Amino acid sequence: MKEQVSQVLDQIRPALQADGGDVELVDVTDDGIVKVKLTGACHGCPMAQMTLSQGIEQHLKNSIPQVKAVEAV
Repeated sequence: MKEQVSQVLDQIRPALQADGGDVELVDVTDDGIVKVKLTGACHGCPMAQMTLSQGIEQHLKNSIPQVKAVEAV
């Protein structure tokens, strides 16, 4: 599943990079928790939590049903 998550993040990445940010895959647990690190302008941005939950998490869940949640680390 880690490879699938990586591929979906590659689809999302250009939108984040357009705003000066990026996302780095840290881990995918056996129970479907995806751990990511927001970098660049996304790190510390007031909108980072919304980007994480309504952007990255929603896109991953729609693309990979086994994904249960996304956490920033």
